[in-house]
Amino acid sequence: MATASPTPVDDDIRRREFGDFLRSRREALTPAQVGLPAGFRRRTPGLRREEVAMLAGVGATWYTWLEQGRDVQASTEVLSGLADALRLDPAERRHLFALSDKPLPRIASDGPEQVPAALQRMLDSLTGQPAQVLGRRWDILAWNRAAQVLFCDYARLQGDERNAMHLAFADPRHRRMLVDWDALAPVWLAMFRADSARHAGDPDFERLIAKLKAASPEFRAGWARHEVLRQPSSQKRIRHPVAGRMTFEFCNFAMLDQGDLKLVVYTPLVEDGSAARLEALLRRKPAAKVGVLAVKTMRKEVAALRAGAG
Repeated sequence: MATASPTPVDDDIRRREFGDFLRSRREALTPAQVGLPAGFRRRTPGLRREEVAMLAGVGATWYTWLEQGRDVQASTEVLSGLADALRLDPAERRHLFALSDKPLPRIASDGPEQVPAALQRMLDSLTGQPAQVLGRRWDILAWNRAAQVLFCDYARLQGDERNAMHLAFADPRHRRMLVDWDALAPVWLAMFRADSARHAGDPDFERLIAKLKAASPEFRAGWARHEVLRQPSSQKRIRHPVAGRMTFEFCNFAMLDQGDLKLVVYTPLVEDGSAARLEALLRRKPAAKVGVLAVKTMRKEVAALRAGAG
C-alpha cells in the first residue's frame, strides 16, 4: 500500500510543532548555561531569540520565523547548530530533526562501544531466548547464556572473529550450523550494506569489508551487487552439532537511546521441538569440549523432554 504524501495542513502542523519546540527549549535555558552574561532584568524566561540566533550562527529574523512556524527551510547544518546552541540532549536532537523531516546526521564515534549494565541484565533475564547486542559494525558486544550454548562461546573469539558478518561468511563451523545459509546470507549482506552506508570511509568498516571479500567469494560477489534491504524479522534454522535441528524466529530491535546498538532476540518455535532442545542445552554444565558420550547423553535428554511434552 502506497504511503500518502504530506498535505499542506500536515506541513503547517509540523512547522508549528517545530517552532513551539524551539521556543520551549530556548525558554528552559539560562544565560549562564550557555556562557552569556545575565545582563539587565529579563521580561521573559530563558534566552532571547537574538541570543539563540547568535549562538547558532543564523540571522535573528530568520530564527524568529522558525519559531513562528513560517514556511522556511533549515538545512542539516543549521539544525545541528540550533541543537548545539540549545544544548539539546540526544532524544531532543532526534525530535528536532524528526519535526524538520530530515535524517539525523551520524555523529562520529570516539571510543569503543559500551553496553549498559541494565541492557546486559535484560539479556540475562531472557533465559529461554538466545539474545545478542550488536554494535554499529555488527560486532557482537554482549550476549546471554542461551546464545552462548546455541551458537558458540563468544568470549573465546577475538577481534573480527566476534562479528556477525564474519561468523556468517568466514567461519566454516558457524556456516555449517545455518540450514538456510544460501537464502539468508544475501539478506544479511544487503542489510549490513544499508547500515554501513552511514559509516562510509570508516577505517574499521573498510578493514572488515576487505577481510570478508578476501575470505568469502559469496561476500565478494554480493558486495559488488550493491543490494540494500531492511528486514525486521525472519526465521533461522539451526543444525546444532549436539542438540540437532532447531527453528527460531528472530527479531531485530534498534536501541534508539544507545546510538547504533541493536538487540537481536531468537524465539524457539514449535518446529523440530526447538524449545525442548534448547532447554536440554541450557541444562548441560559448561564443558571445555563436547565428547561422544556427552552428545549421546544430550540426545537422550532431548528425547525425554520431547516425550514429556507430548
